[in-house]
Amino acid sequence: MKKKFNQLSPALKKLIVTEAPGTAGMSPITSDVKKSKTPISAFAERTLRHCNGGSTLQAAQWLKEHVKKGGKIVVTVSGALSSFQVGVTLAELIRKNKVHLVSATAANHEESYYRYVAHSHYAYIPRYTELTPEQEAELRDTGLRRITDTFLPEDESVRIMEPHLLKMWKEAQKKGESYFPHEYFRRLFSEGLIKPDPMANPQDCWALAAYEKNIPIMIPGFEDSTMGNIFASYTYDGKYRTDDGPRLDPRIMKTGLEYFTWMYDWYMKESKDAPIAFLQLGGGIAADFPICIVPSIKHDLKLHGKVRDWAGFIEIGSSPMSYGSYSGAGGKEKITWDKLSIESYFQIIQSDVTVVFPWIAAVLLDL
Repeated sequence: MKKKFNQLSPALKKLIVTEAPGTAGMSPITSDVKKSKTPISAFAERTLRHCNGGSTLQAAQWLKEHVKKGGKIVVTVSGALSSFQVGVTLAELIRKNKVHLVSATAANHEESYYRYVAHSHYAYIPRYTELTPEQEAELRDTGLRRITDTFLPEDESVRIMEPHLLKMWKEAQKKGESYFPHEYFRRLFSEGLIKPDPMANPQDCWALAAYEKNIPIMIPGFEDSTMGNIFASYTYDGKYRTDDGPRLDPRIMKTGLEYFTWMYDWYMKESKDAPIAFLQLGGGIAADFPICIVPSIKHDLKLHGKVRDWAGFIEIGSSPMSYGSYSGAGGKEKITWDKLSIESYFQIIQSDVTVVFPWIAAVLLDL
């Protein structure tokens, strides 16, 4: 094989990795894993060798080395991962200082709270793909809100929190104040307005972990969420508003524009002495919003050459590369937009976040 490799061009040869000594282990896998101080990582190293499994292990090991050298990580959360209990691993990564900023869809952010207050009221329908439209309508009429295989308990979560948030919004309007969406939500913790569900483990709430560690959260597109919809309805005073409920000034809620300009300062400060990596769980606005901060600093603030590039980009998702979709765009395409440099590490893992992310978290946590 070596003779054949030597006939290849240097550029092509760089892409090929040969089998390294010791990767096959010295004993049956059960023995090797049981002897290891980090058994989950040891199992991953023996079994996640190829295709998406190999990409997962490579990404996890790169992130682990990145943090070990003093690097930082931005994690973006899309889809309905909070409803699918991503907090079990994400909250622990936050507590262990592996995550330094979270950018989440507003739905994921609020769903972290919903899990906290209503965990025992969640239910599941594993064979959801077999539902008929008529059965879906039956679920709707019963008030069961389905997210893939999970039912969100609206009455025990949304409607429990709404009165507290509405009171905050009214107070802000009265005082002429304005806050980010996550700042209103954090007061639910700081003022003791909500309590964990009896069956919930508070340590599984990533929003609580971020609050306790005081790491920043970004929620671009707040209106694209249940509580965002509710807030929008309170600000509407058009001809279709027929009730006598509260009318709120939309200016009491800081917007994505203000999140973005806040991140100018955060990124310049945090990247001054440490490289920052980007771990994207899913796609969409939660990811494309913060990754654009680097090219905007370069080209819009005219600071080209004075800002550190993203050190690495790892995306877990199942979106195909088609019709200009950000979610399916590979790392190479991001180079053309100056979101990544040719020196940035990048890895695209075409798989389900609920399958892949626990492996990456386990390696980062030395499990």
